[in-house]
Amino acid sequence: MHKTIWQIANDLRGSVDGWDFKQYVLGMLFYRFISENLAAYIDEHERKAGSPEFDYARLSDDEAEFGRAETVAEKGFFILPSELFANVRRRAHDDENLNETLERVFHNIEGSAVGTDSEHDMKGLFDDLDVNSSKLGPTVAKRNERLVKLLDAIGDLALGDFADNTIDAFGDAYEYLMTMYASSAGKSGGEFFTPQEVSELLARITVVGKTEVNKVYDPACGSGSLLLKFAKVLGADNVRQGFFGQEINLTTYNLCRINMFLHDVNFERFDIAHGDTLIDPAHWDDEPFEAIVSNPPYSTRWEGDANPLLINDPRYAPAGVLAPKAKADLAFTMHMLSWLAVNGTAAIVEFPGVLYRSGAEKKIRRYLIDNNYVDTVIQLPADLFFGTTIATCVIVLKKSKADNSTLFIDASAQFVRAGNKNKLTAENQQAVLDAFVGRADVDHFARLVDNSEIADNDYNLSVSSYVEEEDTREPVDIVELNAEIARIVARQQELRAAIDEIVADLEGVEQ
Repeated sequence: MHKTIWQIANDLRGSVDGWDFKQYVLGMLFYRFISENLAAYIDEHERKAGSPEFDYARLSDDEAEFGRAETVAEKGFFILPSELFANVRRRAHDDENLNETLERVFHNIEGSAVGTDSEHDMKGLFDDLDVNSSKLGPTVAKRNERLVKLLDAIGDLALGDFADNTIDAFGDAYEYLMTMYASSAGKSGGEFFTPQEVSELLARITVVGKTEVNKVYDPACGSGSLLLKFAKVLGADNVRQGFFGQEINLTTYNLCRINMFLHDVNFERFDIAHGDTLIDPAHWDDEPFEAIVSNPPYSTRWEGDANPLLINDPRYAPAGVLAPKAKADLAFTMHMLSWLAVNGTAAIVEFPGVLYRSGAEKKIRRYLIDNNYVDTVIQLPADLFFGTTIATCVIVLKKSKADNSTLFIDASAQFVRAGNKNKLTAENQQAVLDAFVGRADVDHFARLVDNSEIADNDYNLSVSSYVEEEDTREPVDIVELNAEIARIVARQQELRAAIDEIVADLEGVEQ
């Protein structure tokens, strides 16, 4: 199915750049999902109520209106039968105004939530699916031709029947497409999507010893892949109060909310905000969070000390200094520490420079170590992430620790090469997790270091400063090597003597 999805995406886009065309493939997949999800929900309720043959898709729009208010309250949106994906697709080949039809349908779906609790979650979800864009074709007819093919291709995907509880197929397809788009998009791909195996490792680290958490949070949530890994690791119902995140990029913010729906996380179970977390965080009323995971942008710019108000912000003030304006990495770290619950864990992917750079960043590290907030530092392999080949690291924060030490894990060799990227296998993840849980010294892999030693080492948190690299060179027998050198020297002398004799004989003949 994955191969088919990617082939469809490439065949349909034609001359449109793949990164731009992702909006159409992902948006249409979302449209099909919410149509089938809503129809299955209504069918189930009506059949349980005594109408075994009920089929919402066959109802007239007038007949369907009776359940609008109740449906919106439960699902967060409403779609008229005539505007369901399957029915629009069935008429699409004969619809000369298909672009206008789709535009109206998308407007009506978003409009169904206006004035309700789900308005914030539904607003703007179809903004990037511009059915009138010249990218689809130079004329309306050409655009509609592309839209018909897109509807048919998405409609033909074997994503299962909601009645068979195969709903995960939609989420899986969406995650796969985003992986492929991120892989082919270079740097911009890495900014919106974290590889699934990394997401899973971070989620598992933050819930060690727990079967449920109150709520999970990502202040730079991208398309939501990190947050949604908790649904896999714990089960969605075991994230009791839901999924929270913030994203500064509008298109990616829309992708994240769509991703939530496609993983069957209903609107009341997530709160994804749009905006700059560092300057204008959206979840003051929701913190603290028991589990925080994030892969924030590396060494991005922020206002820093150019904004005199930030040094008094309760998130940054405790360190007594702000992260540099050109390197916001530790600003994200301080934000997450501030919003972390006393019994919680935060796992943050970091640019390696934050472990050793001097200046303000060193002062922030001193604050973190002196207050015993750093639980673990993990060195990851190089070339794991889209858009960069650097070897990143993970800093794990806790506010309640049983010791005054920091665990260092060198996982730089824990990978396999797959295609043009490195991957963390299930075995690689487990090795890191076992070391994290064991919290003990393992030769050339893990070391538990007293914080006083870190202070003496100028608050350097580089894993290589504490975990000795294994010497994989072949051992050399010095005695045998010297004997071999002596044999070679003796043989050289023999050869030189033989050559001298030959030269002398030749000179005698010539005379």
